[in-house]
Order: sequence, then structure tokens, then C-alpha cells
Amino acid sequence: MILTLLLLQLTVILVTARLCGLALRALGQPMVIGEMAAGIVLGPVVLGQLAPQWHQQLFPPASLQGLSALANVGVVLFMFIVGTELRTPEGSKERGKPFGAAGWVAGLGMLLPMALGITIAPALHESLAPPGVRFWPFALFMGVALSITAFPVLARIQKDKGLSGTRIGQLSLAAAGMVDASAWLLLALVIAFASAGAGLEGFLRIALGLPLMLAVIFLLIRPLLARLLRTHAPDGRPTAMMLAALVIGVFASAMFTEWLHLHAVFGAFLFGIALPRDDRLSHALRERIEPLSVVMLMPIFFAMAGLGTSPGAFGNAALGMLVLIVLAASVGKIAGAAAGARMGGYGWPESLAIGALMNSRGLMELIAIKVGLDAGLIGPELFTMLLAMALITTAATTPLLSLIARYRPAAVDRVALP
Repeated sequence: MILTLLLLQLTVILVTARLCGLALRALGQPMVIGEMAAGIVLGPVVLGQLAPQWHQQLFPPASLQGLSALANVGVVLFMFIVGTELRTPEGSKERGKPFGAAGWVAGLGMLLPMALGITIAPALHESLAPPGVRFWPFALFMGVALSITAFPVLARIQKDKGLSGTRIGQLSLAAAGMVDASAWLLLALVIAFASAGAGLEGFLRIALGLPLMLAVIFLLIRPLLARLLRTHAPDGRPTAMMLAALVIGVFASAMFTEWLHLHAVFGAFLFGIALPRDDRLSHALRERIEPLSVVMLMPIFFAMAGLGTSPGAFGNAALGMLVLIVLAASVGKIAGAAAGARMGGYGWPESLAIGALMNSRGLMELIAIKVGLDAGLIGPELFTMLLAMALITTAATTPLLSLIARYRPAAVDRVALP
């Protein structure tokens, strides 16, 4: 009976994710936006309201532990792939500057939404923070949550819009890579800061364990992996034994950061960063791991996220807060990234197009706010609002680009990099 229910849940989740993904793709959006929305459809916000009895029978609380485990495996593998692909693309360094325009876009594109997130935190803390959560961990988490850009979703949008080889495409990808790396580091620090209020033992575990892990990964494991991959993946395609070793390393790193109470995704992400920057290796790992993690396991993660949402986030009293969060996130990211591009020597039309691209948050935002929910920094209602913000800002990227292209075609169709 338990297996029958699990198989039914998986069937319903995967079918709903595919249908929602196809529906959103027909509207010109990346499929992942529809798959994320499928989580809300299957949660208490939609299915729980339309068919509460059937929803309770399909997702009884006692059955969710198995789904949660599968979802976490999926997100761990996904974050490993994100880590392997994180790099500064060519074209990000201009005019002899160490970071060039990409540094300006990443810096201001993080600082302004982070500042706005901290600014609106007092209006949210009293009514939306879980009991016992101190103000500054909550405020810092809001700042980080609003500053994220989704590197993988941004790459997909650029591919769909034919922007991958353009100046604004390369610049926004470079800046998004910097933002991703910085945001996950800041999120780990926020969680460590929050743990200081949970007792000296928990704080010391993170304060001593995280630097030790970073030293082991980057001083010992990184050169060891480079040596092994030269022997067992000379063409960029790891042997079955080498692939097994990599997966073991991912799970061991994820297990250690989970033991540190930082969340498993940090360990998987760090292990991915430790791999050599080799496009052939990244492609081979995507080819072998993504079909399992993205097609099957990530929709389960979206469903589990949807089950953690709250219908109260869309009530009349909460709508004003939701609008405030969306405005702070959008204005901060678009204005900050556009100002950064302008400082880097781009014209205003191009800068606004870059700001629109950087405003896509998608899956990375969902993972980050789920980490915050699991850590107890936010509750179901605020989690729902932030998830809605991620969907709205990401879905707005394509229409904003189309609007800019309508009035300033050269801003979006700028000649590709040589």
C-alpha cells in the first residue's frame, strides 16, 4: 500500500509538472517556470482548496518523508551541476579591469535589492517571522533572498531568445555567476549567524567545521580530482568508476554540511565548484545526471515546496506585503543591474535589457527560500510570498525584453561577440 501511494504520487507530480511546463512554454516562458508553478497547483493553495479531501488522501502527512528524501537528493544533484558550470564567461572583462562591467552589474545588482530587502524587513518581521526568530537574521535573509539571480534559468532564457552570443547575454551570464557564488556564501553566513542564537555548540560546529571543509575541498580534494580526471576522463567523459566516485563525493560533502546544520545543498555546490572548469566535463555530467535530477527528482522538489505553501499569503491582509516584496525585488534588481551596466560603459537601453535579464530568479530562488524555510528563518506564509515573487519576476523577464526590443531593437539584438 505504501509503495502504491508513492507511485501514485510520483505519477501525479510528474504529469502535472509536464503539463504546466508545456502550458508555460506555449506562452513563451521556460518550462521550469511551469514546473515550479505545478508545485503550487498540487499544494494547499490550489488543489487543497478545490479538492481538500482528495488532496489529503493523495498527500497524507505520514507519506511525505519518502517524497522529501527524493526531493532533497534531486536538489543536491542539481546544485552539484550548477557548481560545475559556475564560471566567468569570456567577454566579462573589459577595458583591462579585473572584473569589468560584469563586476559592476553583479555588485550593484546584489547590493541594491539586498538593501531594499533589509529596508522592508521591519514591516514583515512582526507578522511573518516565525516565533523566536530574531530581527537581524530575518532581515539579512530577506536581503539575500531578494538579491538572487537564477544562473541556470537565465541561460535557458538567453538560449530561447537567441541572446547567448551577444554582449548583453555574455555580460548578464558573467554577472549572474558572480551573484550566485556570492549569494550562496552569504546565505551560509546568515544561517550560521542565526545558529548563534541556538546555543554555543551549534555555532561552534559551523564556525569550525565550515572553514575546515573549505580547506579540505579546495586544498586537498580539488587537486586530487584534477589529477584523477586527467587519468580517468581525458576526453571530458568520466568512466563509470570515476562517475561513481564523483557522486560519492557529492553526497559526502552534502552530508557534512547537513551535519553542520547549513543544509545539504551547500556541500553539493562546493563540491561542484571544486571540479576543473572543463566544458566537456560539464556537458558529460549534465548528460548523465540531469535526466534523473531535472526530469524526475526536481518536480518532486517543486511539489514538496508547494505543499509548504499557505493560502493565507494571498488573503486581502497579505496582498499588500506580497506587492511590497515583488516591487522591492524587481526595482532593486533591475535598477541595480542597469546602473552597474551603465557604470561599465553600456548605454541605457542595453543596461535596462541587462537589468531585465538579471531579474530572473526561478529555481535558484526557490532552493534558497526552501533552505530558509527548513532553517526556520521564515514561515509558510512568507515562503509562499517569496515563491510567488520568484515566479512573477522570472515570468516578467521575456515580456520586458520584448518591450525593450520593440522600442530599442539594438539593445537586445546587439551584434554578437567576436
